[in-house]
Amino acid sequence: MANFLQPPRLRIGEETEEERRATWLELFYDLVFVVAVSQLAHNLHDNVTLSGFFGFVALFIPVWWSWIGSTMYANRFDNDDVGHRLLTGLQMLAAAALAINIHHGLSDSSAGFAVCYALGRAVLVAEYIRAGMHIPTARILTNSYATGFAVAALCWLVSAFLPIPWRFGFWALGLIIDFATPLICTKLQIQLPPHPSHLPERFGLFTMIVLGEAIIAVVDGVSEQKWDVFSAIAAFFGLGIAFGLWWVYFDNLGGTPIQKARTEGKVGPMTIWLYTHLPLVIGIAATGVGVEKVLLSEQQIALPDAVRWLICGSVALCWLTLGILHRLGVIRYCKIRAKYRIAAVPIVLAIAIFGKGLLPIAVIGLLALVCLVQVVQDFSQSRPTTRLSEPEI
Repeated sequence: MANFLQPPRLRIGEETEEERRATWLELFYDLVFVVAVSQLAHNLHDNVTLSGFFGFVALFIPVWWSWIGSTMYANRFDNDDVGHRLLTGLQMLAAAALAINIHHGLSDSSAGFAVCYALGRAVLVAEYIRAGMHIPTARILTNSYATGFAVAALCWLVSAFLPIPWRFGFWALGLIIDFATPLICTKLQIQLPPHPSHLPERFGLFTMIVLGEAIIAVVDGVSEQKWDVFSAIAAFFGLGIAFGLWWVYFDNLGGTPIQKARTEGKVGPMTIWLYTHLPLVIGIAATGVGVEKVLLSEQQIALPDAVRWLICGSVALCWLTLGILHRLGVIRYCKIRAKYRIAAVPIVLAIAIFGKGLLPIAVIGLLALVCLVQVVQDFSQSRPTTRLSEPEI
């Protein structure tokens, strides 16, 4: 028991060269976000419009940033002591309450959503203060993070007592402060860069959560209607899209950006790698909703415009972000891969623009074909691997 009473310690530095994996507590913590992502997808499923998509994004950002906050803290300071476990339990409660308030999160439940997000950030602030008290070498970084995140949390808490649309204005201000805090502390991050194997794995696990929504979408889409040949083939294509995104992302995942921060003092690639994951996971989650809507559509009638634009736009967003990550070298650097990813974007958007009148199976089949081409190209460049990949020179 004494081991669990130890104060927080720095998990990076001398240990950085060692392999490090996600803890059972981190995996347990992720379960709350499985529910939160599911709630976000449900909201978008009920309102497949442009405003519905923007609402989905508006709620997705704070949910994702809540997960990022706890993940970045654990990467540096997690010691699995009693204090950290209890504080993580409080964060799980805040995240669960956040998920509950996602439904009507931009209307009736918006005040509750704001309070829950603020409480989660307040717990994170307490963790950073606690770490700074016990780790003098990290105190400047922890104090800077605690200050920035506390101001952001205050903005969210105040917003709960303001009417709409002023409430959302304070949400935006709070998020700007939240996102800007790590950017302001880039010099401090060079001194204490994240762990190069642990962080990519954690980001991969969140990506797996949103990919899981695509699998659930296929199961729900097929189970909620009568089976026929068209439904079965469309379900196969839907799984193919998810499989293609999984293949390309995980075959190129690695810790190169963090290694550059450690060895070359370049925080930029690491920052781009981190923030570009936001549109990527948004695209994957929205793709899952699009797949389900396609499977629930009448297979003998042209796919509704809103659904066609949702699934095509979401898939295009995924390939665009993956292309950016390839081109900038913040996942496996490869100009050829980047060209293929970027080239897929106008092709997918062309399906959305000129695909009016196409049957659901035709739309999802064409998207699956685009994903297949990406997988074949990726396979032709290197041997498939499920391990964290090393950078290509």
